[in-house]
Amino acid sequence: MRVLLVQPPRYYWPYIGEGDNHLMPQWLACLGGMVRRAGHEVELVDCMASKIGWRALAELIRAKRPNVVGVGENHCLYAHEAIKALSLAKQIDPAITTVAGGVHFTNLVEPNLMAYPIDYIVIGEGERTFVELLDEIERNNPRPDRVTGLAFRTDGHVTRTPPRVLEDDLDAYPMPAFDLLPMRAYGRSRYLFAPGATTIQHSRGCVSRCNFCVWWVQNADRRVVNGEVKLFPRWRTKSVGRVVDEIELLRRAYGKKFLVFVDDAWNIDCHWSERFAAEMDRRHVDTHWFAFMRADCMMRDEKLGIMERLVAAGLNHVSIGVERHQDVDLQQMKKGFYRDDLTRECFDMLRLRYPAVFRQGTFIVGVRDETRETMLEQLAYARQLGLDYPGFHPLTPVPGTEVWQEAKARGWIEVDDFSYYDWLTPIMSSTHLSRREIEDVLIQMNRKFVTLRWLAAGLLSRDAYKRNMYVWWLLVTLRIAMDAVSRRLNPLNREVYTGLLKPEWYDG
Repeated sequence: MRVLLVQPPRYYWPYIGEGDNHLMPQWLACLGGMVRRAGHEVELVDCMASKIGWRALAELIRAKRPNVVGVGENHCLYAHEAIKALSLAKQIDPAITTVAGGVHFTNLVEPNLMAYPIDYIVIGEGERTFVELLDEIERNNPRPDRVTGLAFRTDGHVTRTPPRVLEDDLDAYPMPAFDLLPMRAYGRSRYLFAPGATTIQHSRGCVSRCNFCVWWVQNADRRVVNGEVKLFPRWRTKSVGRVVDEIELLRRAYGKKFLVFVDDAWNIDCHWSERFAAEMDRRHVDTHWFAFMRADCMMRDEKLGIMERLVAAGLNHVSIGVERHQDVDLQQMKKGFYRDDLTRECFDMLRLRYPAVFRQGTFIVGVRDETRETMLEQLAYARQLGLDYPGFHPLTPVPGTEVWQEAKARGWIEVDDFSYYDWLTPIMSSTHLSRREIEDVLIQMNRKFVTLRWLAAGLLSRDAYKRNMYVWWLLVTLRIAMDAVSRRLNPLNREVYTGLLKPEWYDG
């Protein structure tokens, strides 16, 4: 079976341009390794890293003549490009089997199967389902209904097979197929996540049910209860030895010196974290890394003496989902394990005990009862926390989340085009502010946070990594402004800094 897995051409965020830092798509590497181990012929195509436009992708599909083309998409805003790639494969050869997977297609099975030339959708975790589907397709009389975790069309309607049981042992999966990807094209930025960055993952899932988050949904246990599929949060991890083996391979074979962990919640298990720090020290692994961490778990680990060991093992960039200043908002978001005092304590700990660690926090604005005053309270809170960088994002109703379900039922969603679901563009108004007003205040918040004092403190930091991050931010902002001037645009206009940009090679 000839299998082609594709990350299609796509637009990019202004602040992560094609010259900055493309990072390795984990789904391509992990699924590619699984398909290869199963004995199928597989090729991985990352159009973004290799600058393969739509015409070039069409020629590639014609030349490779795959039996199956698979696309995984975890982001709403790129769903139309994933659909375009699968439609292209069908146009070239209707006999090609098209398979979609990932967060977006998992949570919108029926509309995507019925409207587009997609033969199968893999629901949830994809490795075993996809390989079993390939094996089934090869049979003389294929029976896809025997494959769990799958959806497809049958006689004008959608058939869903029973949910796939999650793999308990992530070490059972093969090493990601790094060798099938253009590894030298990833992490080439001089400043952002520098030097030599790549993604990596030690765990999947989460233990919480935040109502705006689709990641726990994607990795949840799916169980049939009284005839209905119910979701239960689930967190799993590879062994420490397996993860450090991956790190050493990335360091040795591909020169990757900076790791961007894409785990939803890196530090759930304190015992795993402690063993990881010890193993990194035992093997003398020389690398630095970024992780999304929970503040409550960080405070637990600080009291246990684990945070100090993690920083010694290379941790120098932390991102924490602060979300809101008000505890009542956190409760409504089902993030009640956070409190204002705990968040303050966590960032104070980082600032005083580990000043070299880059402190990043994300905030959600545009909640249902949002006002201009409550939005500006989030800005004031970010300043009080002493962040190196705050990310202010409008509440986005991602399909599969409780926010999506409520907003859909109540008619709050004002934008149906998923290409705008970029966590920069407001999709819904609040009861007090229109979408346009939320966007205006968001722009003000970002401008007000950036002061000469803030910038000087970062540029004069004693830590080289922290200085690089501030230099990157400054240079990219200047580049965007200069590009706006060259296009005869006012560099202070909102359109310069929001929305996605089209690469020059996109159509070629």
